[in-house]
Amino acid sequence: MSSKELQKDLEEVKVLLEKATRKRVRDALTAEKSKIETEIKNKMQQKSQKKAELLDNEKPAAVVAPITTGYTVKISNYGWDQSDKFVKIYITLSGVHQVPTENVQVHFTERSFDLLVKNLNGKSYSMIVNNLLKPISVEGSSKKVKTDTVLILCRKKVENTRWDYLTQVEKECKEKEKPSYDTETDPSEGLMNVLKKIYEDGDDDMKRTINKAWVESREKQAKGDTEF
Repeated sequence: MSSKELQKDLEEVKVLLEKATRKRVRDALTAEKSKIETEIKNKMQQKSQKKAELLDNEKPAAVVAPITTGYTVKISNYGWDQSDKFVKIYITLSGVHQVPTENVQVHFTERSFDLLVKNLNGKSYSMIVNNLLKPISVEGSSKKVKTDTVLILCRKKVENTRWDYLTQVEKECKEKEKPSYDTETDPSEGLMNVLKKIYEDGDDDMKRTINKAWVESREKQAKGDTEF
């Protein structure tokens, strides 16, 4: 659901909250209000994160391009595992062990690394990984070149800690795929179900309160739409 739709749901909940007088109704609406506000906040953070990633990805490319001969292939396939001290990234490149040592370059920061392999079979290869899940030790990190393989060793800044994901972005994407706590992914559906439950379980006074608040909310929303 878009941020715009979430904002509309939030406004509607606020209107209902102003009209509600029964404690159970107010408690349920207050909880739904907090849930929608959290959804909006998360979407804003995700947008900021994506913008930061685009900027980070663009900067190294401007530096790498001029020093290549031919064209540069972006590496997207790799494997990784970990030990108590290191996170290990395996990149398979046929013949990489035959190029001069200085042609395989890796630059580390506390939360990223970028690999550049120059002049391998007439091409250059690059791999940039930003936003590592946890900080690494720049001084303790290194690379090894083996037969057809580059091994990047990122030294964990805090040893004996487990990385469930390689990057923060991967973690957020995976967690986003998981069902929410109440298994409802649409805040509007959650609001409707909350109100429906209260209505079904409530007495006549509660039902009249909900009906009145709902009608007034719809009338106010319709009036607001016509003004624009």
